[in-house]
Amino acid sequence: MEPPALLSLALAVVAAWLVLGVAGLARPRATRWIAHRLFPLGAVGCLLIAWVGLRALFAPATDLLLPLGLPGLPVHLHLDPLSGFFLLLLGLSSAGTSVFAAGYFRDGEGTAPGLLGMQYHLFLAGMVMVLLAADAYTFMLAWEVMALSSYFLVLTQHRLAEIRAAGFLYLLLAHLGAISLLLCFGVMMRGGEAGLSFAAMRAAHFSVGWASLGFALAVLGFGAKAGLVPLHVWLPEAHPAAPSPVSALMSGVMLKTALYGLLRVAFDLLHAPAWWWGLPLLGLGLFGALYGVLFAAVQNDMKRLLAYSSIENMGIAFAALGLALVFHGTGMAALAALALAAMLYHLLNHSMFKSLLFCATGSVLHATRQRSLGSLGGLLRRMPWVGWTALVGTLAIAGLPPLNGFVSEWLLLQAFLFTPRLPHPFFNLLLPLGAALLALTAALAGYVMVKFYGVVFLGRHREPGLEQARDCGRFERVALLWFAAGCVLLGVLPGLVLRAIDPVASLLLGQGLSLSAGWLRVVPVSAARAAYDPLVLLLLLSVVMLLTTWVAHRVYSGRTRRADAWDCGYADASPRLQDTAEGFGQPVRRLFAPFFLSHVELPRPDDDAPRYRVVVADRFRAQVYQPAADAVLWMAQQVGRLQHGRISIYLLYSFVTLLVMLLFVLR
Repeated sequence: MEPPALLSLALAVVAAWLVLGVAGLARPRATRWIAHRLFPLGAVGCLLIAWVGLRALFAPATDLLLPLGLPGLPVHLHLDPLSGFFLLLLGLSSAGTSVFAAGYFRDGEGTAPGLLGMQYHLFLAGMVMVLLAADAYTFMLAWEVMALSSYFLVLTQHRLAEIRAAGFLYLLLAHLGAISLLLCFGVMMRGGEAGLSFAAMRAAHFSVGWASLGFALAVLGFGAKAGLVPLHVWLPEAHPAAPSPVSALMSGVMLKTALYGLLRVAFDLLHAPAWWWGLPLLGLGLFGALYGVLFAAVQNDMKRLLAYSSIENMGIAFAALGLALVFHGTGMAALAALALAAMLYHLLNHSMFKSLLFCATGSVLHATRQRSLGSLGGLLRRMPWVGWTALVGTLAIAGLPPLNGFVSEWLLLQAFLFTPRLPHPFFNLLLPLGAALLALTAALAGYVMVKFYGVVFLGRHREPGLEQARDCGRFERVALLWFAAGCVLLGVLPGLVLRAIDPVASLLLGQGLSLSAGWLRVVPVSAARAAYDPLVLLLLLSVVMLLTTWVAHRVYSGRTRRADAWDCGYADASPRLQDTAEGFGQPVRRLFAPFFLSHVELPRPDDDAPRYRVVVADRFRAQVYQPAADAVLWMAQQVGRLQHGRISIYLLYSFVTLLVMLLFVLR
């Protein structure tokens, strides 16, 4: 299929999603018909989008002009390897999420199913148009469609006050980011000289000062959408509030559109990034990764834990982007391509394992009506499908080989460790610190995932109602297997993934990947320094497991005896003796106490019902955003006093305003 036909197919899928949304509105309360017909059809469209993205990676760039929009503002569309990669990511992740949604959404869950289906498919359409837009007008229009549709999806359970508050915070940060993006495009238009199209901006020449201003505004705008610390405060509130398929789509895909936008602005539209642009991204990314994983370690809500984990992973991606900018600006094209490949690989990996974990928590939530880790436990026996697929996602996000999370983090670590001396001595001192922070973050991520999986699925159930928990349905099983298979295949076939990333690196950096990537081995720098053989590792692990099982069977066959489990010296062991989420997080909370605002409620000796409670607050929200919100509210109240009074007072205000304006004009 020729490139123009690929663009036409992508637009046809967008139109089909809109038709599916309207079809849902025709029968807004027909839950079964909407879930079992419209969402699977939407998943077919997602697979077509993934195919378009895959073909676009190896096809020349193409443009399309549509006679739509406002007079004099036609819609410019552009498809190249960069947008193709993110279309592939979007299609693969949203296909599984749409299938999962077919089994997840049920009657009586907030928004009417037909309206929810419209919002869902409009959300997908908005994200695709963001990736295809080739002018500021189309991009901002698609960006707002994506933001507003996701806002209404977050408000599915709109009758709850805390969900409305979470939605308002999300919408507020989204529009602050959108204002920053408008200013960024205004800078790149050079006061209207360059025009609205990306082609005109690409051809314009910017001074270092104006280019740096545009880049800073882009970081602010896209960072707010991606959850970059300290612009992250909406994310831990919106993800727990949204339905699980929506959380999976927001975390697995929407956050990545912000990284797409930043790549498009930094490497394509500004096309001459300064090396020092990468330093703040590198610092903020590493700090955000550590900040996110520390807060994930002390959470007692499983969806909030995954939300902070998303902050951590977006921090890793921003750090990789910062490193790529530094290398590109200092003329180290091969290392820049390595850092960029690590970033794109990590985004693809995150879309799979985080979507898997959010969908798994959705199945747990439906089966138990519990979101608190303190009320769960022992679900592997009751929900084996969810438990074993969630284990794959848990191992992948923990960065254990041979799954996908290990490959991207290993590539980024190679970019840190094997960097030659840079022409800037201060930066040479920061690189070992960055490698150490990345290693610490990866270790803590493994710790967090042990807590998540162990508390939810292992041990004994802590609440009597968990005995009635049932495994997920067939649509949900298909989706969970889809994501689990993605985690495995992306881990054992990194050579194929890196070949798909190579055209993106060639487009943005002018040089492809220089690392050797085959079916059996990935060599980032040289085989003498580092190499990774995922299939060989998988084969060795399989042989060791089979050999261990065979030896155990041969040695202990016929000598098996059954006895009660050791009760650790307690006569009446109960689930209350199991380690809790608070117990797991306590060492981290104490060791990294300056990061947290903690409040501990201890029981008194005379309490009839003693309770131990720990509340951990986000310092940025409590000490930065809350005082700012209070100040705005106070100013609004002062201005509101002007509205109370007689008509003569209002006329006096108008008269004084006219006098001031007249004096200003006369000057």
